[in-house]
Amino acid sequence: MLKFGVIGYGYWGPNIVRNLRGLEGCQLVGICDQSPAARKKIQAAHPGVPVFSDSQELISSPDVDVIAVITPVWTHYALAKAALENGKHVFVEKPFTGNVAQAEELINLAEQKNLQIMVDHTFLFTGAVRKIRQLLTEGALGKLYYYDSTRVNLGLFQHDCNVIWDLAPHDLSIMNYLLGKDAEAIVATGQTHLNGHADIAFITAYFPDKMIAHINVNWLSPVKIRTTLIGGEKKMVVWNDLEADEKVKVYDKGVDVTGQEGVYNLLVSYRSGDMWAPHVEQLEALRVELAYFVECIKKNEKPFNDGRAGLNVVRMLEAANESLTKRGSLVYLDRTSQSTSNVLPIAV
Repeated sequence: MLKFGVIGYGYWGPNIVRNLRGLEGCQLVGICDQSPAARKKIQAAHPGVPVFSDSQELISSPDVDVIAVITPVWTHYALAKAALENGKHVFVEKPFTGNVAQAEELINLAEQKNLQIMVDHTFLFTGAVRKIRQLLTEGALGKLYYYDSTRVNLGLFQHDCNVIWDLAPHDLSIMNYLLGKDAEAIVATGQTHLNGHADIAFITAYFPDKMIAHINVNWLSPVKIRTTLIGGEKKMVVWNDLEADEKVKVYDKGVDVTGQEGVYNLLVSYRSGDMWAPHVEQLEALRVELAYFVECIKKNEKPFNDGRAGLNVVRMLEAANESLTKRGSLVYLDRTSQSTSNVLPIAV
């Protein structure tokens, strides 16, 4: 029986707690939050569960095997490091850390102590993403041409980070998981309108073999949109996460090019076939994710959304933020050296 302690009971913390309390193979032994109001909510919703105001008290407890860090990103590094130093496995809300150097240090520390890190990229455990991953693994789309994602809504404005660090971790983690390859370079543009942080941004990622990805994140949209398009030489996929049914649709549409005697002799024909909506599992992704983490710890296996997966997302966030500050300059992703940043880049 794995014993979990949860730090943070704000927006996402109650969902973590609810799932842990109903999950086989684990026991919730403590919840921590600095806010007196949050602690009152915990006591009312979960009587009998010990409540802490000091995170170190929970982290150092010999009764805790795993610490879930569900707090603002600028606190992730210190809390996760303390948990690892005290021999605890760590579950960390996205994004993993505020910069690459912090992520690399935590990964090395976990490996030294034979502990597991999981970064909470919940969308990877949705039925839709799992189905799309299956289609791509089977080669149903053929060679991939593009990945295009839109994640926009009116609010919620964050006071401690810009829209890239707030929303893009979802899309970058999904993109990395589905494509299974690393981007070579990133361009990001955006603008600041209301609270001193960029509230609208457009990220373009360049991959080998002419694959390109585009991500639109926006706190100022009058409508909520959660749509991803993936185009390949054989088929195309549309994922609308707001659809109650048929979230994933596969289109037998594409372009066929024939003729090899020069560009003026190329013959272009458009292929338009059937659309079909594959069955998508309707399980709660967070519960599936936490159950998977419990199994990984028991079997001493690294989860696929481990610290290195979180590091890849943080590296792309850093590059996007750097490009944003330079008004769209191309930033190459250097995967051999640590970041020179010391704090989360937020003032854009």
